[in-house]
Amino acid sequence: MTFDDDLTSCADLVQQADPDRFLATMAAPVTARPLLFALYAFNIELARAPWASQESMIAEMRVQWWRDIGSEIAQGGPVRRHQVATPLGRLLRPELAAHIEEMAEARRWDIYRDAFEDEAAFDRYIDHTTGNLMWMAAASLGQVEEAVVRQFAYGVGISNWFSAIPELVKNKRIPLLDGTPMGLQGLARKGLDRIEQAQTQRGKVSKQAAVALLPGWQAKSILKQVIKEPGRVADGSLGQSEFRRRGSLMWLAARGSW
Repeated sequence: MTFDDDLTSCADLVQQADPDRFLATMAAPVTARPLLFALYAFNIELARAPWASQESMIAEMRVQWWRDIGSEIAQGGPVRRHQVATPLGRLLRPELAAHIEEMAEARRWDIYRDAFEDEAAFDRYIDHTTGNLMWMAAASLGQVEEAVVRQFAYGVGISNWFSAIPELVKNKRIPLLDGTPMGLQGLARKGLDRIEQAQTQRGKVSKQAAVALLPGWQAKSILKQVIKEPGRVADGSLGQSEFRRRGSLMWLAARGSW
């Protein structure tokens, strides 16, 4: 599929707002990029929706708009004109678009300032956001075992969550059930364990689908940083150097690994 104006806009949005997923997509085969750019651009738009206004009703309406887009795609009918929704409607299979309902529902948490009810609610948020996104991408590209993708995505989601915590706290959200150093380390170990469990089942992820797991290339490194130095979460210093960040991605992409 050639890049029209809509897909170019999607790629530009991902490059600006989600540089890690942009790099991972550029490391993917050319044939996989249209779907990935459309899907990741959608994810950005949905993630932004709860923060569009301090008025909760307006934020709810923005989230609902994307929920309706997911419903339109899932029903296989025409999708309203939008630079992200239009290409997503062309490229995402209806049965996979059904997961957008859960993604939108999870994002409603971002609108309000309530803590997660319990560990199950927190895990559900991670699975319905990062898990659904990675599953839709992987299942669109090739043969893959869903449980393996979701295990890996959970660890990636926890890694991403740690990186987002300073901004969430700044905006008066309560991102963790236990924000103590021991609590952070325990959550990081849980995420790392899920990734390692998934990696023992690499044979259940085809080479084509594995491309969708590339955006998690830094997750293990970040989770290990939290285990070793939990204070880095609060001060926002998690992550790799630019050289190591790009180098590790290239190495994994060349090997067809994740």
